Amino acid sequence: MSLNEEVELLRNISMFARIEPSKLKLLAFTSERLTFQGGQDLCVQGGDGDSAFIIIEGDADVIVDTPKGPLTVAAMSKNDVVGEIAILCDVPRTATVRATSNLTALKISKDLFFRLVTEFPQMAVEIMRVLAARLNTTTAQLMQARQQGG
Repeated sequence: MSLNEEVELLRNISMFARIEPSKLKLLAFTSERLTFQGGQDLCVQGGDGDSAFIIIEGDADVIVDTPKGPLTVAAMSKNDVVGEIAILCDVPRTATVRATSNLTALKISKDLFFRLVTEFPQMAVEIMRVLAARLNTTTAQLMQARQQGG
């Protein structure tokens, strides 16, 4: 995939849609392109939150360790961003992200991610929207689990 193709791909992600093309080129150029086989982990719960990933191709599960064993809490696919919570909150990874198919991702360093958020407030707003939607989904799942269990 060429640099221009990566820029077009990034432009299709709501978080980056309003960022000027020259900055998206910088993001594409400075990020690391990685490939994972099905079953491989992009990141592991409890690990160092040093980067975020943008899924270019493929699918992944978000898995949380619980006292009753691993629990898949979300499925991610093309154009989804994962790993940003550990960066934003400066905490260890909150979940494991495991490829469920062959997967290609851009790995964005913590420093670059923060620089983009600082320079582009609209990106910060989009991140808040994504995180709020995830929190809403998680809250609904917890309520459903409580009703079933109690």
